[in-house]
Amino acid sequence: MSDVIDADGFRPNVGIVLLNPDGRVFWARRITRDGWQFPQGGIGSDETPLEAMHRELTEEIGLGATHVEVLASTPGWLRYRLPHRYLRHHQRPLCVGQKQVWYLLRFMGEDAQVRLDAVDHPEFDAWRWVDFWYPGEAVVAFKREVYQRALRQFVVHAERLCARELPPPWSTPVSVAPAVSD
Repeated sequence: MSDVIDADGFRPNVGIVLLNPDGRVFWARRITRDGWQFPQGGIGSDETPLEAMHRELTEEIGLGATHVEVLASTPGWLRYRLPHRYLRHHQRPLCVGQKQVWYLLRFMGEDAQVRLDAVDHPEFDAWRWVDFWYPGEAVVAFKREVYQRALRQFVVHAERLCARELPPPWSTPVSVAPAVSD
């Protein structure tokens, strides 16, 4: 898939918040570094955001449409800019960041169905379930605002699904489950 960059320099992308019945979210470690993030990926020029989301879900964590239910999506693009050190000045058009449509998915499968090795070049090497708000504080700084905005938009759906309040991070300590390696 070739990169599609819009006139403002943003690459269209999808982000995936996978929610389990306990109100915890899927958190994965990038294979080449110690950075953790939600699954995400580019939207091809021939794809809708929903199609791209399902493709990325399968490629990155080995889950299909039967393993999830789409609960919500952001009503428009959420954007973040890349730090200057990550800009590839030699490439045209220059990508300055990503604009993302985010999806909240209910996980309906079993943990054993998650496959980080579903493709030849996996993006993740470990994963775990974390408290709903944890990624908004733990993700790399330049993505933090977008993560927090997506989580704030999805919290009402998440609370409805798990039938309890998911208090924001400033009112309770955040816990993290041990990582699961593939």
